[in-house]
Amino acid sequence: MALPMVEKIVAFHEVLDLSRFASRGNPSARYHDWLVERSADPRSVFLVADAASNGGAPQLAGFLVATVMREIPIYKTVEYGFIHDLWVEEGFRNEGYARQMVMLAVEKFHEIGVDQVRLDTAWSNQAAQGLFKSCGFRPTNIEWLIEQ
Repeated sequence: MALPMVEKIVAFHEVLDLSRFASRGNPSARYHDWLVERSADPRSVFLVADAASNGGAPQLAGFLVATVMREIPIYKTVEYGFIHDLWVEEGFRNEGYARQMVMLAVEKFHEIGVDQVRLDTAWSNQAAQGLFKSCGFRPTNIEWLIEQ
């Protein structure tokens, strides 16, 4: 199951920016029901990367989860696909799993009539930014934060 990877995503993001990504505790338990709903939702994309070789037992290398979001009504785009989470286990990185999942998510959204896909990356996550750029994404927005 992908839930242990959720814990890793949260820990990774907390290291990048604790103020922005601090969790409320036990993130995999909080994520569980939402992820189950996404897996059954025909307008969501939930992908897992299986690293099994030569017909061996499945070995989870990573996952991606994305949903259809509604845009505020002043814009021409009514809805868009949003990639919430992408994770590839460290031992399987740089083997193409992330790229395959991202491109498949874009394709799945296109199949259901959603032709714009968005995502966020942490400001300092240069590896993710390079991946997404190589998949055809372009930067469009910078998120700013202030704490009071």
